[in-house]
Amino acid sequence: MALEKTFNAAEAESRIYADWETKGAFKAGANAQRDEHFSVMIPPPNVTGSLHMGHAFNNTLQDILVRWHRMQGFDTLWQPGQDHAGIATQMVVERELAATGQPGRRELGREAFTAKVWEQKQKSGGTIIDQLRRLGASCDWSRNAFTMSGAPGAPEGEEGNFHDAVIKVFVDMYNKGLIYRGKRLVNWDPHFETAISDLEVESTEVDGHMWHFKYPLAGGETYTYVEKDEDGNTLFEETRDYISIATTRPETMLGDGAVAVHPSDERYASIVGKLCEIPVGPKEQRRLIPIITDEYPDKNFGSGAVKITGAHDFNDYGVAKRNGIPLYALMDTQGQMRADGLPYDQAAARAQAIADGSEPAPEDATEINLVPDAYRSLDRFEARKRVVEDVTAEGLAVMTEATDPRLGRAAKKAPVEPGEGGEMRTEEENLVPLVEAKKIMQPFGDRSKVVIEPMLTDQWFVATDKIVQPAIDAVRSGEVTILPEQDRKVYFHWLENIEPWCISRQLWWGHQIPVWFDDEGNEYCAPTEAEAQAMAPGKTLRRDPDVLDTWFSSGLWPIGTLGWPEQTAELEKYFPTSVLVTGFDIIFFWVARMMMMQYAVVDQKPFDTVYVHALVRDEKGKKMSKSLGNVLDPLELIDDFGADAVRFTLTSMAAMGRDLKLSTQRIAGYRNFGTKLWNAHRFAEMNNVFDSMPAAMPQPQATLNKWIVGETARIREEVDAALGNFRFNDAANALYAFVWGKVCDWYVELSKPLLQDDAPEAEETRATMAWVLEQCLVLLHPIMPFITEELWQTTTKRDQLLALTDWPTYTTADLLDAEADRELNWVIGLIESIRSARQQMHVPAGLKVPMLVTEMDEAAQGAWDRNEVMIKRLARVESLERAESFPKGTVSIAAPGASFGLPLAGLIDIDAEKARLQKSLDKLGKEIGGLKGRLNNPKFAASAPEEVVAEAQANLAARQEEADQLQAALDRLAELG
Repeated sequence: MALEKTFNAAEAESRIYADWETKGAFKAGANAQRDEHFSVMIPPPNVTGSLHMGHAFNNTLQDILVRWHRMQGFDTLWQPGQDHAGIATQMVVERELAATGQPGRRELGREAFTAKVWEQKQKSGGTIIDQLRRLGASCDWSRNAFTMSGAPGAPEGEEGNFHDAVIKVFVDMYNKGLIYRGKRLVNWDPHFETAISDLEVESTEVDGHMWHFKYPLAGGETYTYVEKDEDGNTLFEETRDYISIATTRPETMLGDGAVAVHPSDERYASIVGKLCEIPVGPKEQRRLIPIITDEYPDKNFGSGAVKITGAHDFNDYGVAKRNGIPLYALMDTQGQMRADGLPYDQAAARAQAIADGSEPAPEDATEINLVPDAYRSLDRFEARKRVVEDVTAEGLAVMTEATDPRLGRAAKKAPVEPGEGGEMRTEEENLVPLVEAKKIMQPFGDRSKVVIEPMLTDQWFVATDKIVQPAIDAVRSGEVTILPEQDRKVYFHWLENIEPWCISRQLWWGHQIPVWFDDEGNEYCAPTEAEAQAMAPGKTLRRDPDVLDTWFSSGLWPIGTLGWPEQTAELEKYFPTSVLVTGFDIIFFWVARMMMMQYAVVDQKPFDTVYVHALVRDEKGKKMSKSLGNVLDPLELIDDFGADAVRFTLTSMAAMGRDLKLSTQRIAGYRNFGTKLWNAHRFAEMNNVFDSMPAAMPQPQATLNKWIVGETARIREEVDAALGNFRFNDAANALYAFVWGKVCDWYVELSKPLLQDDAPEAEETRATMAWVLEQCLVLLHPIMPFITEELWQTTTKRDQLLALTDWPTYTTADLLDAEADRELNWVIGLIESIRSARQQMHVPAGLKVPMLVTEMDEAAQGAWDRNEVMIKRLARVESLERAESFPKGTVSIAAPGASFGLPLAGLIDIDAEKARLQKSLDKLGKEIGGLKGRLNNPKFAASAPEEVVAEAQANLAARQEEADQLQAALDRLAELG
């Protein structure tokens, strides 16, 4: 079947993919010819998700590794699957219910709502699978896994036992004391009313305020407040009856347990241990709290005094735990000020008794609601406004002169004329409350987009300090390799400073925690309710309503997808897995947890190597975001340019540890690469090359054919070395240079005379070209699977798919002919040098020019004699004459063993060329000077966005390279006189 004029990716890709699947090309073990195994677990995308650029990049790299190993005969498995993504999926369903006017989650009840979620999963769960197929991902879809398979309520056809694995691990870890229930501070999403992980929190810089308030000292006590400079000189001194604090969240003052200062802060040394009053709430019922010392406060920031609200701030929580300060929770699950519990006067009296020591501090003080009655049920931000108004109205806001630049202390009141008694008056009107406009980092829920509240709640935790060490040791010893090195440091930093892992979520979609409680609060952990009931005969039990964090179940992904806890053949064969390809942003949330969990559960590493890739950014280096309008949709790019062009672009830019700067122009360029490959095959077809498909590797005699066979062996070794070291970009760029430059340009062009019917080398050249093009398809296939498979099957009749064709093992030691290699590279180098000189000198492209030679050794002479016709034709050289020396106006052309020259005097206007080049060079010089000035300006480097600085650096490098080329051309012209 003759090749079409162009490759129709839109028509061919789905057809080719269907053929692969029909013929079982991606099944585990397909093309297995050796004992070694190669297995990769897909980082499971959300079941309701869709393909984005990060997925496209990540899965392209995985697919390259999988296809490469499959073709090498490894027993290969690429295990696919999806994550149930608790909060994300629940959100999708709740939105769908609201949009269609159906009852909400609470109206439906848990069982009916989870049934709705399963319906949504069935409806949209295959979306991302189909999209990964469009990318060319060669997963074994017959083994597709799901992190909720086997869970109660799962519909028929939802095969798998992942739920059994998750529940077994929870129960076993609970029984070993590795999982426990406790009250700790967590990220709380008031919209979804659940704890969320750090990964689900987006910290964004926003405009905020810092309020400064006075906490009066108990009993009207006073002290001398003194500020000094570094040399001990007094800058400011006054008598105070308060301590000043600054806060961005005044509503949390209601739950303060102490005010802390640094132990070395001399300003407050005399009042440490004394009590101060929280300046909010009914005056007669205000609590007194101690002034303590702790290393946490920064004495050089603000007033140096920090209010400690342990139940609503992560830093304060640490101070409170270290100093035995009670933790008072102020808000309900929706972010409103609490309205439960005792009236405020009784709650405040109890809290004061605890502070005075007349009542022992309870282990859990969250039952005490210290929100004054007037603030109860208010939204937290409305409460903030009311607290600020009330404290200011009472005169307990720190006041400052409106023009005073100092912050953190009260300004002196400005004296005016003496009064009747001679005393100095102060003009109160020139003072205003001290409120700073301040940029603050505000935590938002990545799904809900509401402000996250640190909340003290009952949650389930993994005692990570008891299971973390094997995960650290495995990487330190080299048992598991993390690439690149910089990501090893991220891994170690997180694991060596690990906190208990909160694994419970207040959701309905997920693995429900297998713990039941009796009326006394006793816990019964068991895989099923029947087993729990057997542990508590005769007692009424209720199940914990919470579900497990998605990361807990996905932390079991390597073993859960292979059938554990059953000892399956797949588990025996493919575990530990070979490589995990993942993004740097989930090293500690997923990679580290898989490491901890696999060692804790089966005492084995989950994978041999972790390859961590960077981000895909836009062409200017900015992170892609919908708000910026710079998001590139991989499916749209596949529609426009084909999957192969998208894949090759991503691969060519996958330098280890470096973000990709992606542009559609670049993808279009690699589509042209595919066209170049296609056209080379059309040329071969028109010259009857595929009629001469060799049964075995050709043994050519012609120098050109020997050379290209050797070059093919060289590129095979280079690609294998690059992929073996995860240098994907090196493999792609080497293949690009070989296929486009060596094969499609030089070999095709140089072979034309040899393909003439009367040429003695014609049959040999056809056979060699057929083999070389075949090797191009094989070597390119892992990166560009569609166009290579199409060419493989269309150019000649094949016994098998390219996807299942054996990867070559020939070497340069076998195939490289040193003489042919030296000669052809000499010829190519000479032609390129002549072309470069002509271009620099602006010699008209069609003009044939004479060439001179002053010396040529035997090898060079032989190379010239055997290739003279080709050199003259391709370099547009009219003749070659010997000369004793080069006349004035000759451009020198260097070549190994020879000295050539192009006499251009009279052919070009040297003075005009010099003027043109100098004008261009002067213009570039101004641009370079301007760019250097910007980059050397400290203010620019400090204030400009990172991507702007990077763009300026790239522009400078490009301009400098262009200037170097112009200067080289000028230097050449200088030789001409």
